[in-house]
Amino acid sequence: MEALSFGILTVSDTCFRKQKADTAGPRLQSEIEKHFPHCKFFKKTVPDEIEEIKAALDSWIKFFECNVVFTVGGTGFSPRDVTPEATKAIIEKEAPGLAYTMVSKSLAVTPMAMLSRAVCGIRGKTLVVNLPGSAKAAVECFGFILDSIPHAVALLTEHQELVQSAHSKMQEVKAPAADSTKSKVKLDCAANRNRTSPYPMLEVDEALEKVLRECRPTLESEEVDFDKAMNRILAEDVYAEEPVPPFRASIKDGYAVRAADGVGEKFVRRVTAAGDTPCQEELKEGEVIRISTGAAIPAGADAVVQVEDTTLVEKSQDGAEELKIQINVEPKAGQDIREIGSDISAGELVLQMYNRVTPAYVGVLAMLGKTRVKVFKRASIGILSTGNELKAPNEDLKPGQIRDSNKVTLINLLKKYSYESNDCGVARDDPDSVKTVLEKALSSNDVVITTGGVSMGEYDIVKQVLEKDFGAIIHFARINMKPGKPTTFATLAYKGCHKIFFGLPGNPVSCCVTSLLFVIPVLKYMERSKIYEFPVSSVRIPILKNNDIRPEYHRVAVKVETDGELVGKSTGNQISSRLNSLADANGLAIVTNTTNKLHPYTYDKYKVILFDDLL
Repeated sequence: MEALSFGILTVSDTCFRKQKADTAGPRLQSEIEKHFPHCKFFKKTVPDEIEEIKAALDSWIKFFECNVVFTVGGTGFSPRDVTPEATKAIIEKEAPGLAYTMVSKSLAVTPMAMLSRAVCGIRGKTLVVNLPGSAKAAVECFGFILDSIPHAVALLTEHQELVQSAHSKMQEVKAPAADSTKSKVKLDCAANRNRTSPYPMLEVDEALEKVLRECRPTLESEEVDFDKAMNRILAEDVYAEEPVPPFRASIKDGYAVRAADGVGEKFVRRVTAAGDTPCQEELKEGEVIRISTGAAIPAGADAVVQVEDTTLVEKSQDGAEELKIQINVEPKAGQDIREIGSDISAGELVLQMYNRVTPAYVGVLAMLGKTRVKVFKRASIGILSTGNELKAPNEDLKPGQIRDSNKVTLINLLKKYSYESNDCGVARDDPDSVKTVLEKALSSNDVVITTGGVSMGEYDIVKQVLEKDFGAIIHFARINMKPGKPTTFATLAYKGCHKIFFGLPGNPVSCCVTSLLFVIPVLKYMERSKIYEFPVSSVRIPILKNNDIRPEYHRVAVKVETDGELVGKSTGNQISSRLNSLADANGLAIVTNTTNKLHPYTYDKYKVILFDDLL
């Protein structure tokens, strides 16, 4: 069969008028290209008008003979959602099975899928499919019917060979369920393995740019308790429903007075403390009321005089109460009073959408009485290890075995930056095992991170399983850095959902360094934060040697000298299996190739990525 041709018709008044960018169309095209890499595209945006939708569909079907036309948008309940009506007007036969599949599988994602009115049908040799207008929903629905598209096109174009092949496969006796876990990857003998990597070497900046291009920020939000919102990204602007403070309040411990009464002896009428109901009886000439910080200003008072500016003149017989005091400093109207709304006025924008919630933000939310707040959803993260040699930390070791430190280190490294992750177990160095464990991880996580199995060994099969069993796109698998050269990044569609994959090296230090450089920044970016970069400083360090052609990310301990200068020192042997080199480090010094012959105690300035507090 020749390369397929696809039409993507975006139906949207706002996109047509360029009031809003079309995100769904480009996302859908990108997803189609992953599965049909040599396909042709026809793209157009039309308003929500039946005649214009019909005209665009007619044109692509009659004159360009598109194999599949996807409409995006206009399938809901809004008065201007007319895409299904336009589609019904031009198709010859309906294909209700496709529409049913999309709705039934979408219901597992959101109950709102029941409101979709999508129509699918056939006109001549063209399949027409209505997709939702949301980029996420459009890609998901495409994934739900993806496997049926080649066969549908083969039937419509009467490509007999493909039709017979598909029918034969459907009529074959199904293998036992266990066989569905079998991988397509077969281990070759060691003599036949690749001696050089087929993947180009990327610089660190190039690799990060590729990752960010594929890892789109989330569009979904969720509501959480305000005290659980720490470090999350606000998905709403927060306004004050009432002024803060809601009453005139004292800033000091002292006396509420009438400023016009000036200095001199005053009669102490009563006391009012924070939380007391404001005194409604007007303050009379020569009277004061003892008041505490935060208490409501009584009626008639217009200033507060602090205790330090008064003298006790007379007290009660039991010595417990003040009866008269002397005001020693001339009060001014408004002195030491927080007016209503002086901190925050009613209706004021207090916290802005897209900002990260800090401890102060949590306090502000509490002050406003906003106990539930919208934040952007975070990606769910699954972490698994690979290797026959790995045992749990609590297990006894046999010769040739080691304890799995990578996974627990990664889980806690992510936790340090406020990301929770799921332990997805260990895969053996066997294609079937890798496939099974990956399937489990992908089924319940948006981002899957593996450690090990991505280098050049004969049992490093993770990349092969990703490509052959999951149809993943490997965006890169080699980076010009030390440690971390075999770091791999891939994306794939799994059960209609876009998945992110990081294959980190198996050496413990390599695993942590690449997580700091790639995984943490990407997770922050995906929750609609700005592109995150750890601070970089110039640090004075004894000469660090690197005889490798790759830049080395040397683990260093950095502290501040009394004169304010940053100085650092190496954490010792930098071999990538020595996790101790990272245990005492708070920075990564970037050391390029050098043949420096200087004495090791000679200092130089290095650019250092600071990932932890200074010592």
